[in-house]
Amino acid sequence: MPSAEQYFTYTPVNVAPEICACVFFIVAIISITQVIRARSARWLFILAGTAIAESAGYVFRAVCISHASIGLYIAMTLLLLVSPNALALYNYRIVGVIARQSAVADARALMRPKFITRGFFISDVLSFLLQMAGGGMMAMESMAKTGKYICIFGLAIQLLFLSAFTWITIVVMRDRRYKVLAGPHNADGRSAKRRLFAVVLFTTILIFVRSIYRLIEFIDGYGGKIYGAEWAFYVFDMAMILAIFLSYVVVYVGHHFPRNKQQQQQNNEYLMHPYS
Repeated sequence: MPSAEQYFTYTPVNVAPEICACVFFIVAIISITQVIRARSARWLFILAGTAIAESAGYVFRAVCISHASIGLYIAMTLLLLVSPNALALYNYRIVGVIARQSAVADARALMRPKFITRGFFISDVLSFLLQMAGGGMMAMESMAKTGKYICIFGLAIQLLFLSAFTWITIVVMRDRRYKVLAGPHNADGRSAKRRLFAVVLFTTILIFVRSIYRLIEFIDGYGGKIYGAEWAFYVFDMAMILAIFLSYVVVYVGHHFPRNKQQQQQNNEYLMHPYS
């Protein structure tokens, strides 16, 4: 029976994955509860779904430590490598919905609502598929090198579009024509906008840090110093992802994106007028 060291290239910590699995599962439950109680738009369940995928990834990691197998290792790798892409999609959707509802006329192609909602979605799916294919190939010795380059390409695409998205986010945040519906914790739409975009930019920076870490890890190669440093994985991957989830649990954005038609109509009427 193969040992965990054959796949991880080091002796992994035995308790940490179980703790992480429980923490991410709790985050998923909290997120689901927030969306249901606030009657927010259903696309906000993306956050909970991603937390469940993270939890499952750590479950596979825990099992793989004691009962190592290629199937468990591939499942763990794909879930922990690929599922965080949905967090970028979550941010894309937030800014895209704001741009679409505000209906601001902007000649720049990158600022068109369709590009923000669809273009970034396509880029995220492409990056997702490339990383998923590369991650699976890296778990097989005969295809590890090819898988490495595919993963690097997928992460490079993600970083490129994250850079463009950061610029768009700053433009939307600074432009008074883009409006956000006030929530129960905001005095008005202007303060709601500041609060919402603060968390979007903060979480985007964390996604950047995590993606750069993963990119350097793949460039260094399987079995390299970075891959073999388990502490780096927990600091630059797990901690970054957890901080993103906690940010969106503490600063819940669902109040700005109502589900029912009456709230949406009030939202649309509000967005037709400038901030007072």
